Amino acid sequence: MILRQFLHHDPVSISYMFGCGGKGTVAVVDPVADVDIYLEAARAANVKIDYVIDTHIHADHISTGRALADAAEAEYVLSERAEIALPFTPVREGDEISLGNVSVRILATPGHTPEHITLLVTDRTRADEPWLLVTGHTLMVGDLGRTELAVSAEQGAKDMFRSVQKLKTLPDYIQVLPGAFSGSVCGRRLSGNPISTLGYERRHNKGFAIDTEADFIEFMLRDIPPAPTEAATLRKINSGRTGA
Repeated sequence: MILRQFLHHDPVSISYMFGCGGKGTVAVVDPVADVDIYLEAARAANVKIDYVIDTHIHADHISTGRALADAAEAEYVLSERAEIALPFTPVREGDEISLGNVSVRILATPGHTPEHITLLVTDRTRADEPWLLVTGHTLMVGDLGRTELAVSAEQGAKDMFRSVQKLKTLPDYIQVLPGAFSGSVCGRRLSGNPISTLGYERRHNKGFAIDTEADFIEFMLRDIPPAPTEAATLRKINSGRTGA
């Protein structure tokens, strides 16, 4: 399995390239930077980018997902709930994307935004059990994504609670690959460590550890920082609706 993590600092975010080296097929998740960065990484690994996936419509940066998909002649993938004016391949809960010996199962995880998805990744050359969870801005290291950038904070928190319960059913050993680290505006207490496991987050992530909905909502609504000034504009741009 090929796995590349791209740490971005302006804006603070993380994108990924992963897939099957033997079959020469990979996906790029949540691209932020110049598309040439990902195209060059694919060339260096002797693989083709067949899928570009945005976990959600971002409010903290301009996505280069559609542009990368065009440049790589790849499918651009978003949740079926995404309301955008750009062509994309819709996916829903339980759908699977095949990357040779690597498979990606789609989990619907609304909360940070209504259309958010998480990617459960299995490398079948190692085992039939899943190995990685690419979580976007749902579960991050030390934190959960803020819930008021696309809907009301309370509605987002209710959705996030259900998504968290879904992730809690997965084994502790699964690695968590988040979409951001400390410095991102999409969290409040993010770690500078850009990787974790479900077991560690279950023990040490305060929001993830809460088991009752009322307590979870109260926690998520506490001390919400000011919204990024360009959040609505960025979601509009990433939806392809700049002329609306």
